Amino acid sequence: MKLYTKKHVIISSLVSASLALIFAFVFIFLGPSYKKEGQTIQTSENTNFINETNTPPFSTIQQSLVDYTAGYTIDEQQNILVYENFSPAVVNISTEVISYSWFSQPYPTEGSSGSGSIIDARGYVVTNRHVVANAYKIYVSLSDGTQYEGKVIGVDAQTDIAVIKFDPPKNISLKTISYADSNNLKVGQKVIAIGNPFGFDRTMTTGIISSLGRPIQIDKNIIIKDMIQTDSAINPGNSGGPLLDSSGKMIGINTMIYSTSGSSAGVGFAVPVNTAKRIVSDIMQYGYVNRGSLNGSFVELNATIANYANISIQKGLLVSELPKNSNLAKAGIKAGNEAVRYNRFSSIFYIGGDIITEINGAEISSLVDLNTALEQSRPGDLVQVGIQRGKQKLTIPVSLSETTTK
Repeated sequence: MKLYTKKHVIISSLVSASLALIFAFVFIFLGPSYKKEGQTIQTSENTNFINETNTPPFSTIQQSLVDYTAGYTIDEQQNILVYENFSPAVVNISTEVISYSWFSQPYPTEGSSGSGSIIDARGYVVTNRHVVANAYKIYVSLSDGTQYEGKVIGVDAQTDIAVIKFDPPKNISLKTISYADSNNLKVGQKVIAIGNPFGFDRTMTTGIISSLGRPIQIDKNIIIKDMIQTDSAINPGNSGGPLLDSSGKMIGINTMIYSTSGSSAGVGFAVPVNTAKRIVSDIMQYGYVNRGSLNGSFVELNATIANYANISIQKGLLVSELPKNSNLAKAGIKAGNEAVRYNRFSSIFYIGGDIITEINGAEISSLVDLNTALEQSRPGDLVQVGIQRGKQKLTIPVSLSETTTK
């Protein structure tokens, strides 16, 4: 009979443990499938970190695996690659504005700061309008530390988008960010924001799309439709920067946050990139957005005006004045003829004219509604304008004019 010493037992235990680890490694990492409750779930053999689709088809299991060679999870490697490849295309934008002394002497002072994305190698940058509003000078800082003076090509108040341009040296090849298709986005999809919050250059945050199609009012008379809501941290200075998908393509332009403290509370909003595409294209071509408009002066109807003017409805846009060549006047819509005002401090407007209540079937009760209804229109488009004239309801076709405000 063969005797086993303590030394033999220890060696045998180590060998058994090593074999168990090897079998476990083969089963988990190399096995083509595993079974759970009678189902066979296939693991993917494709380990590409950057995928052309908006939502890379990584399984839950794959995301939890670790590349022991690099020391990062697949999700981490994806973040790293997006940042390394596309953060050089994110710029820091700072401005100077003109202030006035007690003696009305003008002097330049520091203005706002924000972020932007290089969308064209010639030096075109898309950002938010409010980032460059009232700017006397604009400075664009790149990831290599160089800074250039920029100029505003055009802005659009309806979407809070601006395009600026700087002139890079000819020997520099600028990194650019390309567009995704924001019509294909899904709630829960991973997103990445890169910007300059509080002046910290090219800060990266990650999150998900929390909701889609949010109508957000950014001004008294302006609502941006279909905004992307995200929980990715967005703070002051992120404005104008890109919201990216997992492949590094732009899906939106970070614009605003909802917060009671002024800092990120996990509720940020971005203008969808499909809206930005059209706006940016127009600005680069014309210097402004060439959308259709109704030429006239309008007043929001309320109960006080309705009672005073003996109007049977209390919602709509009162047509106060129309230029001689207005498209509304040409279509037969009538302006007011009796001058009134709320008080001695208010502006004069005119009652007695038609009241716009609908455009293409959409209810119009405010200037916000009017701007929203025409936001995606073009000059020459024919719209059906519903009006109230006395006790009559009429629908009049009107051809939209070219935008007069640039």
